[in-house]
Amino acid sequence: MIPNIQQRAISTIKPVQKEEGKKFDTGKIRFDLIEPEFEEGIARTLMVGAEKYGPNNWQKVEDPVNRYYAALRRHINAWRKGEKDDPEDGVSHLAHAACNIMFLMYFEREVK
Repeated sequence: MIPNIQQRAISTIKPVQKEEGKKFDTGKIRFDLIEPEFEEGIARTLMVGAEKYGPNNWQKVEDPVNRYYAALRRHINAWRKGEKDDPEDGVSHLAHAACNIMFLMYFEREVK
């Protein structure tokens, strides 16, 4: 019995050796390691602030280091006392605290 043409064609096909792709990202920052809900909490907090005060208004505040440190402490203390979300906007106190840390890092870097 002679195999049909299609069967002969399939039997003669050799698997293609795929070359592994290259990506030179060793030592680069791994944003994929940031927990998505954490990042979303910061974005939500910034969105609420932008609606209330205007986008990036946090960069224009007088005496920002002391004021954002105080805000950070208020949110952490409220969380420690068992309050999960800020009653003013419903956003997590820890997300507010994370934003305040981001603000402090910004001013530490930018203020010369």
